[in-house]
Amino acid sequence: MGTKDINSKKEGASDDSSKQNVLQAPKVPSLGEIKSSIPADLFKASLWTSTRYVIQDLAMVGILFFGMYSCRDTQFAVLLWPLYWFLLGTLFWAIFVLGHDCGHGSFSKWQWVNDIYGNFLHSFILVPYQMWRLSHRHHHKNTGNYEKDEIFYPELGQTSLPPKAASLFKENYFFLGLGFAYYLVFGYSSRSASHLNPWAPLFKENELEVLVSLVCWLTQFAILSYLAFIYSTADVMMFYGIPWFVFASWLVVTTFLHHNEPEVPWFNSETWNYVLGNLSSVDRDYGVFQSITHNIGTHQVHHLFPKIPHYNLVEATKHFRRVYPQHVRVSNQPILSAFVTNGRMFAQQHFVSKMTNIFAYTHPDKFSQK
Repeated sequence: MGTKDINSKKEGASDDSSKQNVLQAPKVPSLGEIKSSIPADLFKASLWTSTRYVIQDLAMVGILFFGMYSCRDTQFAVLLWPLYWFLLGTLFWAIFVLGHDCGHGSFSKWQWVNDIYGNFLHSFILVPYQMWRLSHRHHHKNTGNYEKDEIFYPELGQTSLPPKAASLFKENYFFLGLGFAYYLVFGYSSRSASHLNPWAPLFKENELEVLVSLVCWLTQFAILSYLAFIYSTADVMMFYGIPWFVFASWLVVTTFLHHNEPEVPWFNSETWNYVLGNLSSVDRDYGVFQSITHNIGTHQVHHLFPKIPHYNLVEATKHFRRVYPQHVRVSNQPILSAFVTNGRMFAQQHFVSKMTNIFAYTHPDKFSQK
């Protein structure tokens, strides 16, 4: 990348963290220049195409559910349950990504349609749609700014998280899906909010929409509670609860890896701008699950232009990489290996010294040798 002369420390500041890198901010094109490299038709959402993916995913969910229900009393059930949990949880993650498109307005060109689909899809997997949309919008507006980003950012000074949350998010790989459950109920830090509290400051400008989403969420929760009463809590956990944990683990792993990688810079508010911050997103390939989960690992272009529908991200990324190869960030490390490595990195190095303009993590093995 091209660079300009901005040191990682403000002038006159003492270096109170010798383990942080001295970095320079890259020169980047404007958002308009990058946009001009991508064909305009890739920005257009098709309601029919988006709906086709919804039908496809829900059909596969139905097939899995009824298939497992039919096999639950057979001698093969003990082998089929783990496969069912993983596959259904993966499909829940795919459904979340479709709802995520709704939140960005890339599902259709009509916001009311996006909101109807978004409330349905996210409530189906017990995610409050509007609350998630608003907190996620805050993340997109501040990506790569460690002073303002919404989750998984390096901490300025001492942690602002409660002790239990700090242990959960910093030391135990977020307990995978349990970390997402905690995040929904309690938020991540003072920048976030409980996604079940419609009166949180983060949501105050969208109270009606947030209340509608809360009603949708409570309706799904009531349905699951009723099913637990009619059948059993164990049945609901086996058919829905454990797959939900798998889905939530997918979400934690994927969203964490989108923005955490050795040498990828984070900026303070003084140095940050939208293009710089969002170019710090990292593309990853999830193999056979890449298309099943709707190309969410193709993340740089998504962050720059969240209006691009998921089914156009791969093609849009090809154009971006062809014109701006110097700004491409791709990790080819296997996903689970990357999560373990970067989780260690995050736990070791998550504090940023007070006067740091630009910060990047070091590979944990190199960091431990300093």
